[in-house]
Amino acid sequence: MFMIEVFKSAAQSIKANKMRSFLTMLGIIIGISSVITIASIGGAIKQYITGEFAGMGTNVINLQVDVSKDLGKRDYFTLEDADLIMAKIPEVTSVVPMGQSFGSIELGEKSKRAQIVSLNQHYEEIYSMNFVAGRFIDEHDVETKRNVVVIDELTAQKLFRSANEALGQKVKLNVGDNYLDVTVVGVLKVEGILASFGENSPGQAYVPISIHDQILRGTDIANMVVLISDMTTADETSSKIIRVIENKHKNTDKYTATQGFAELDMLNNILDMLTAALSAIAGISLVVGGIGVMNIMLVSVTERTREIGIRKAVGAKTRDIRLQFLSESVILCLIGGTIGITLGIATSKLLGAVLNAVVPISPLVVIIAFIFSSAVGIFFGLYPANKAAMMDPIEALRHE
Repeated sequence: MFMIEVFKSAAQSIKANKMRSFLTMLGIIIGISSVITIASIGGAIKQYITGEFAGMGTNVINLQVDVSKDLGKRDYFTLEDADLIMAKIPEVTSVVPMGQSFGSIELGEKSKRAQIVSLNQHYEEIYSMNFVAGRFIDEHDVETKRNVVVIDELTAQKLFRSANEALGQKVKLNVGDNYLDVTVVGVLKVEGILASFGENSPGQAYVPISIHDQILRGTDIANMVVLISDMTTADETSSKIIRVIENKHKNTDKYTATQGFAELDMLNNILDMLTAALSAIAGISLVVGGIGVMNIMLVSVTERTREIGIRKAVGAKTRDIRLQFLSESVILCLIGGTIGITLGIATSKLLGAVLNAVVPISPLVVIIAFIFSSAVGIFFGLYPANKAAMMDPIEALRHE
């Protein structure tokens, strides 16, 4: 029996039982589409995070208080620490001490949940920002302890009619029922995935570090971002920074220093593992779908026992019968895989449009999905095909 005749016969058998064939393919369709969608979303999240880190200066050291240790109030950073690091270590070009907590930005009856961050003017040197209106916090704001704030575009749109109307207006910051009236001097553009969430995304509010104690009362400064001139000596510079801080605070082993992109590698590794785990879970439906294929092929063998006997009686060889039923199994899985791939790509593109983000479709994932669907067809179709091929023709012809 020629291959083309085998596939024609298999296709006719599938066509004759359309609904049963579709229900059999459903597990394959769901599994393949789920794996592609999950892999694509994982890739989109990685792109977004990489883009956020790409906006930062490459020569960055993140200095943190090790909260796993037994800490006292004196172990946390102070504003004087930033000045001391600048004075003592020539390789350091700027230091940004940061305090942060969640609270809200309020205007009359309107309110927006937001992260309140205190920092200095050097933050703009480390992290690239796009403004819809106004400016960022400057040196004068920090030195004179001005009650000013930079908010995000979505918050400005919720509290005011537009970003431009927000400039120069007073809003109230609320952190743990500590209130502070501040004037809006800048509105930051919201881009990427966060923009798709609209009002549901948390707001951002940046205030001068010099008014930290007025609004972030009881919140210690546990982070400093340090920009250095030469990243090739980052390890040595990190050790110098920690020694300076330890001498100042008269303690040891209370601080950690990491290079900025080490955190990116860690996040990417976590995302890769999470994506792989979720894809594996989604892939379980492929196994279930394969079992469904085996089940329906066994039913098909039973229903067509007499046909098998007739084929053998007129000269069909064992390998021809095996190939016929194996072809049916493979074609079922390939059709299901093709539909699943199409559905997975379409779902990924739709989610990308909804989230206002680029969702990459990995050709490798698509190829693997297609090969896997073929492998499922062969693996789960082999037993029914062998069962059909090994039938005794006389017994098959007697079957009612």
